[in-house]
Amino acid sequence: MKKFTVSTPASLKEFTDSTYPQGSFCLAALLRAKDIKVNGVRVGKSLQLKAGDEVTYYTTPKQEGLKSHEVVFEDENILIADKLDGVETSALLCELQAGGEFYAVHRLDRNTKGLIAFVKNKAAEEELLSAFKERRVSKTYLARCKNNFKTDGAVLTAYLKKDAGNSLVKVFDKEVKGSVKIVTEYRILEKCGDTALVEVTLHTGKTHQIRAHLAHIGCPVLGDEKYGDGALNKKYGAKRQCLVSYKLGFNLTGGLGYLNKKEFLSGFKP
Repeated sequence: MKKFTVSTPASLKEFTDSTYPQGSFCLAALLRAKDIKVNGVRVGKSLQLKAGDEVTYYTTPKQEGLKSHEVVFEDENILIADKLDGVETSALLCELQAGGEFYAVHRLDRNTKGLIAFVKNKAAEEELLSAFKERRVSKTYLARCKNNFKTDGAVLTAYLKKDAGNSLVKVFDKEVKGSVKIVTEYRILEKCGDTALVEVTLHTGKTHQIRAHLAHIGCPVLGDEKYGDGALNKKYGAKRQCLVSYKLGFNLTGGLGYLNKKEFLSGFKP
């Protein structure tokens, strides 16, 4: 059991992610079992918290020992983690910050596993944020998708618009008001009946880009419950998207330039 007092208003999910990482890693299970109390009352969903509220998590020793990541590379400036699925980026950052100074420079969806970089000082943060903004960080993903591809590889261009009210995005073939251009490249590595293993390279980095763009062309990521094919997910018992942040590469010019000759690979497969 872990007990915390809320200092500033936040949703239960936001509070958990930023306060109790191990609770964040198993938040869905805790809510299903109503193993969280707010002011002594068991709750089964995220709700708005106010300053002074008391939140109690009835986590088991097994849940408290859940692993969040493997360390792929670490030095005095940067840590590259191989994140497990089910782990929120903000919760992983909170866990790391318990042991020192860390800053997030990009993020992965909770249910996407694989490589994510954190930096350890402000100079490194500034340099890497600029590199991400200027597309000088290469990000390659592996995805298991519905095998409905027309070609074995292509560079796809479309337009993405956020639908904040429904916590998703929509993809259009032509520009619409409020949309941004996205470019997604894919290459089929292996076909296996009604699924295919695909390598995906992002040329733009927008919210849910891979999942939404592949779904838009009729090839959703297996296990994706938001943009995916429900029948295919059920057939394979896939409840989390089969998507891995597989490879990171850098083209840096400042104090982190020594990373340019290194290639970082995830140990996970979709």
